[in-house]
Order: sequence, then C-alpha cells, then structure tokens
Amino acid sequence: MADKRGSPMDMGSAMRDDGGGDEAGSGRTTGMRTAETLLRLLPMGLCIVALVVMLKNSQTNDFGSLSYSNLGAFRYLVHANGICAGYSLLTAVVAAMPRPSTMSRAWTFFLLDQFLTYIILAAGAVSMEVLYLAYNGDEAVTWSEACVSFGGFCRRSVASVAITFAAVLCYAALSLISSYRLFSKYDAPPVHGRSITKGIEIGATFHG
Repeated sequence: MADKRGSPMDMGSAMRDDGGGDEAGSGRTTGMRTAETLLRLLPMGLCIVALVVMLKNSQTNDFGSLSYSNLGAFRYLVHANGICAGYSLLTAVVAAMPRPSTMSRAWTFFLLDQFLTYIILAAGAVSMEVLYLAYNGDEAVTWSEACVSFGGFCRRSVASVAITFAAVLCYAALSLISSYRLFSKYDAPPVHGRSITKGIEIGATFHG
C-alpha cells in the first residue's frame, strides 16, 4: 500500500503556498484600504478649495458691493463644504486604521456617506440656481442680471460651485462603495428550488 503521507518537502511547499495566499489577501486588503483613504481625502481637498474661493468672493465697484454673505445659498455652500471637509478627514483616518469591517461600522459609513452626499448636492444645486438667476435675471420678479455689473464675483462663484460638484462626484462614489460593503455582508435570498421541486413531485403524483 502506497504511503499517503506527504514528504517534508511537500509539506514545506504547502505551507509556503498557504502563507503566500495569506500574504496576497493581506496585500489586497491593504491596497483597498489605501485606495478608500485617498478617495476620502480627495473630496476634503475639493471642499476646502471651494470654501476658500467662496469665502474670498466679494466685489466692490461703482454699482455697490456684493459678497457671498449677502446670499443665503452661498452661505449654505460654505457651511456644507466645511462640514463635508471635516467629515472626509475624520472618515479617512478611520478608514486608514487596520480594523475589521463590522456590521455597525458598515452601517455607520453607509448612512453618513448618504447623508453628506445629499448635503453637498443640495448646496451645489441651490447655488447653481442662484447663479442662473444672476446671469439671466428674472423679469417676472424684476430681478436684473447682476453678473453684468459684478462679473468677477460671478466667475468666482461659478468656480466654487464647479469644485463643489466635483466633490459631489467623489461622495457619490463613496456612497456606492459603502453601499456595496454593507449589503455584501448579507446573504443572498434563498432560491425557491425546493418549492419548485415539491410542485413537480406533486404534479407527477397526480399524473401517476
């Protein structure tokens, strides 16, 4: 009878293979964690730039003076960008920590990512509406085209809003990632194969 026990060389090879698989899995996890951390830091930078551009946005000329603080939509844009920048920094630090992904952590990331995405999206949408009125006016409410007189203010506002929408795209991607990580933890719904098989058996019995 042949000896089924492996030789020491085979056992050593198997141990190396197992170790290699563990190292590959660990490297893949580290790479994903690094990518997520960088993706969470990217909108932080975008939000800070959009915030600073809007904070410095004011213009004074012969027609008067205009500042971002005169418009509620732009004030909301500044606050939303500040909140999102702080959230991005906090979650980037948490994501960089080598901790196991628990169900509570997955739910927390999912809910907060969704919430912050809607906050920054709403800020960009409201500010874009204000810019549209500033460029085109509204004859129905006798709103003149303010950008004719305050062109520099409007150009800086457009830049801030455009950067904000770039941050929205990053948050949308983060929302997709956190959604995938959360719902992949749940088992797939059971296939009703047993019910189908049982129906076939009952039909066969009646036909028999």
